[in-house]
Amino acid sequence: MSSTPESKTHPTQSLPTIAPLVGPDDPRRFTDSGIEQKILYDESDIAELDLPERLGVPGEFPFTRGVHGEMYRSRHWTMRQYAGYATAHETNIRYKYLLEHGSTGLSMAFDLPTQLGLDSDNALCEGEVGRTGVAIDTIDDMRTVFDGIPLDQVSTSMTINAPASVLLLLYELVAEEQGVSSDKLRGTVQNDILKEYIARGNFIYPAEASMRMTTDLFAYCKENVPKWNTISISGYHIREKGCSAVQEIGFTIANGIAYVQAALDAGLEVDDFAPRLAFFFNCHNNVFQEVAKFRAARKIWAEVMRDRFGAKNPKSLMLRFHTQTGGVTLTAQQPENNIVRVALQGFAAVTGGTQSLHTNGYDEALALPTERAAKIALRTQQVIAYESGAADTVDPFAGSYFVEALTKELEDGAWSLINKVDELGGSVNALYFIQKEIEESSFGYHKRYETQQDIVVGVNKFIDENEEVDIDLLKVEQATEDAQVERLKKFKADRDQAEVDRLLAELVEVAKTDGNVLVPMRAALKARASMGEVCGALKGLWGEFREQL
Repeated sequence: MSSTPESKTHPTQSLPTIAPLVGPDDPRRFTDSGIEQKILYDESDIAELDLPERLGVPGEFPFTRGVHGEMYRSRHWTMRQYAGYATAHETNIRYKYLLEHGSTGLSMAFDLPTQLGLDSDNALCEGEVGRTGVAIDTIDDMRTVFDGIPLDQVSTSMTINAPASVLLLLYELVAEEQGVSSDKLRGTVQNDILKEYIARGNFIYPAEASMRMTTDLFAYCKENVPKWNTISISGYHIREKGCSAVQEIGFTIANGIAYVQAALDAGLEVDDFAPRLAFFFNCHNNVFQEVAKFRAARKIWAEVMRDRFGAKNPKSLMLRFHTQTGGVTLTAQQPENNIVRVALQGFAAVTGGTQSLHTNGYDEALALPTERAAKIALRTQQVIAYESGAADTVDPFAGSYFVEALTKELEDGAWSLINKVDELGGSVNALYFIQKEIEESSFGYHKRYETQQDIVVGVNKFIDENEEVDIDLLKVEQATEDAQVERLKKFKADRDQAEVDRLLAELVEVAKTDGNVLVPMRAALKARASMGEVCGALKGLWGEFREQL
């Protein structure tokens, strides 16, 4: 991997990435990234910045002010509520509910077995089926999820990584049954396996095999599903793990660099796949830091793609991103306070220029969101869009002494991390360095919380000792899991097993070559192979990833 060019905007020195621990009498204030907040900012704080060059024009390099010239004056962001639970049928009902109440995009949440490429009848899955999202074992499940929802009229995001190719192909097959051609499908698969090794642990194969799957999906979509975003490079989950805002930018973009390099190494041309890359960021409560974070990330990515990879297509330089409000910021104590937190975070995401947004339900620290909580979360987006004024002008915080200085500090801190990952040979080789950095940040956050250096309302201050949380919660019953397993049993009994076995064997043979594995995988799924069977066949060839202890 080539190194990032040296320049005055790409610092090589180590910069703070997490807030220091200070005593209760220390008057200083820090963001979670270790950036000290002055009492007052003035023109001296931006005197050395060439603002016209740094800001540019919205829709043009370096895209600091946004990837579109008119932003939300021409079209609001996609209001994409993350949903999915229990069975395909129940998820279908929730999707229709959200669409009826003004959601403009769907976002699929999958249960843990699906995320790990396991069928619901696997003994390892007992007690997990349908609990954190919808169980998708087969084409029948995908068909049921989208029953009555025309796939040429919605945009669908799938939060799925290790088995992303399987879910995309099932979606494409269901669209085919609806009479919708693949070139009309719009949406995203997360497909970001590196952050699974770094932060979440929902991986299947060793990293090299997983990167092969990622780039095969890039190539497949270029030829077959051209409007599909082939990856959503995710800072969200590493922020949930405990990283700071600077670390979220730096490590997310370092992962993005690794994916671009892997695609180039696989023989793809940068401008053939880069316009379909997308990002996924978290949004926390410090409104100004979050706005600055999004602005800094856009500028860094544009420079990486132009200067490092030689991209020529302006769309290859654009950091387009989805935002989800911070799950880790939600509290089980005084859960109604989460409505305020989510509103602030949503406002920050919009004024920071997001392309789509999910706002969390206020009850999600306790359970999957109820319909009422999901509706309030969606209404929060609509109030921001139509009542707050945030959508009326592009990049409304531009030129602020504070925000411009903060944007530059976040940018410099992120570059220092990107340079360090480069020195270690890229993200695949730097996984354990990145994990260690995030762990230190998470530890620091908890120490600051324990000493009340950081305040969480209702948790470590303004506590209601007599509080009784009395809200309706969504529960997934054991009967739901039992029914899913029974449906899967019947599905497997009602097919040509010899044909399934033959096509799975063909998949393995192609995986031994440099052929695109999605082509035989699609054939196997169309012949009614299950998710677990497809992933299991490749696992038999490539093995499983094991973490170093």
